[in-house]
Amino acid sequence: QVQLVESGGGLVQAGGSLRLSCAASGRTFSSDAMGWFRQAPGKERELVALIFGDEMTTYYEDSVKGRFTISRDNAKNTVYLQMNSLKPEDTAVYYCAADRFPTKLLTRLADYWGQGTQVTVSS
Repeated sequence: QVQLVESGGGLVQAGGSLRLSCAASGRTFSSDAMGWFRQAPGKERELVALIFGDEMTTYYEDSVKGRFTISRDNAKNTVYLQMNSLKPEDTAVYYCAADRFPTKLLTRLADYWGQGTQVTVSS
């Protein structure tokens, strides 16, 4: 059974940092694109960052460029999101997702999703 399990969320003050982790199990995801999404109350789920299986090719949503860094360790089947200089508008539930086809992440149609982890940034 394939599972994605996020961890690392919490409450942080504006300007602080958090590191999210997403551990995948059930099969090897080294060839998959993996990404982080977030959904704030009353808003649509949006793609925050994406990383391809080569561990190098990345994409970031404009509002997080320069503040967030996505990385992965294929040996551990894990993807990370380092979030620095956090702002109150970053408050959301953050989800990990994976799919063999990067375009399916870009269109929010990924095959595999985690349950989400809450990130709250206080002002």
